[in-house]
Amino acid sequence: MKNPLTLGFSPCPNDTFMFYPLVHGLVDTGGLLFSERLEDVETLNRLAVKGVLDVSKVSYAALGHFREEYALLRAGSALGRGCGPLLVVKEPLTVNDLVGKTIAIPGRYTTAHLLMRLYNPGLTTFLEMPFHEIMDAVMTGRADAGVIIHESRFTYQGFGLHQLVDLGEWWEQETGLPIPLGGIVAKRSLGTETIRAIERALSAGVEYARENPEAAADYIREHAQEMSAEVCSAHIGLYVNDFSQQLGAEGEQAIIELLRRAEAAGIVPPSQAPLFV
Repeated sequence: MKNPLTLGFSPCPNDTFMFYPLVHGLVDTGGLLFSERLEDVETLNRLAVKGVLDVSKVSYAALGHFREEYALLRAGSALGRGCGPLLVVKEPLTVNDLVGKTIAIPGRYTTAHLLMRLYNPGLTTFLEMPFHEIMDAVMTGRADAGVIIHESRFTYQGFGLHQLVDLGEWWEQETGLPIPLGGIVAKRSLGTETIRAIERALSAGVEYARENPEAAADYIREHAQEMSAEVCSAHIGLYVNDFSQQLGAEGEQAIIELLRRAEAAGIVPPSQAPLFV
């Protein structure tokens, strides 16, 4: 029997929804086995920087740091329109008011951090913390503003916070492209045949999940902590879409443009490695 491939993804509903069919044998994996590891996305980014996992969900901003070691898969992405990170504050401010102030971010390697730096290079004081702690940090004054992601998009107003900038909307207006948030990578050392088999299996898994949305319900709830069913459903609806099943030409263009801008800004190192195998 083949050794299982280590597979990292987050406990967020969009990931558990998409990966459930793959890790529970509901789609043809071509004989591949997987051992899942669920971690916060920034933890996954840092594991990928170190080359720990065979296959992993990562932020697209992080991909710029390990393109030589990992290839991108065309399935499993969180990429779309109207789903980008939000910059929120406790009291109504302007962006210029934040120069020299502390902005909480969900991790150095996150796309949220990259977008914040691309949006306004003059904002340079960042405080890293788990994404679910950011709203509290802004409310209590530990940070002057925060870049929120995931389900926080649906709940920040209930915490009395105000949206200052929708970074995804800014990106779409700047580029005309959807915002690439996170994708799935596989170690190039696995070989082209195995990587493409993983890609096919993951695409089939996303298709299965979308056609059978209740199949993963218990698995999603098990990992969703205290998230309400309504927020879970909205989260999946926002982040799982046609791009998740297959990136397509527009999705690929968006990723290339994000990495190009990150390179030009000196945020990620240049690379000649092809994105895909």
